Amino acid sequence: MYDYLIVGSGLFGSVFAHEMHKKEKSCLVLERRPHVGGNIYCENKDGINIHTYGAHIFHTSNKKVWDYVNQFVEFNNYVNSPVANYKGELYNLPFNMNTFTKMWGVVTPKEAAEKIAQQRAEAGITDPKNLEEQAISLIGTDIYTKLIKGYTEKQWGRSCTELPAFIIKRLPVRYTFDNNYFNDRYQGIPVG
Repeated sequence: MYDYLIVGSGLFGSVFAHEMHKKEKSCLVLERRPHVGGNIYCENKDGINIHTYGAHIFHTSNKKVWDYVNQFVEFNNYVNSPVANYKGELYNLPFNMNTFTKMWGVVTPKEAAEKIAQQRAEAGITDPKNLEEQAISLIGTDIYTKLIKGYTEKQWGRSCTELPAFIIKRLPVRYTFDNNYFNDRYQGIPVG
């Protein structure tokens, strides 16, 4: 007989089992995959950690959480600052002043906001009904066309007009020259 039955050994299941074990509780962890760790599983090949399910960029602003995870693994000082390639032109993500300067030649947040407002007004979208309309209302037609549409349609396998608006509501847009994707104080990728 076990104190806890845990279905899945992903981040939550693994942490919960660990914490309960420290309290001398017995746990049975059920996992359908041939490994533990869920989507944060890594496989070491020739000294290189391969992130099987995509990069594990851990980020938080909570010092208590940061200290907790650092008792298990060391983190490097990786800062996530992705770049999009559109027909040989490189654009910084998340959308920020570096993106706007490259796209339109603007140099101030006011100029960027005005350009986005102009494109929003020209599109005439007042109540976004789908992802395309939501994206245009957030960032304008130029950035939507060059940096969102193709990527999103490839990712989802459907037209942006067929996707719900809520998918892109959390899209970060910044009027600073900060290419850091996350706003969190602590971030990195596990070392080793």
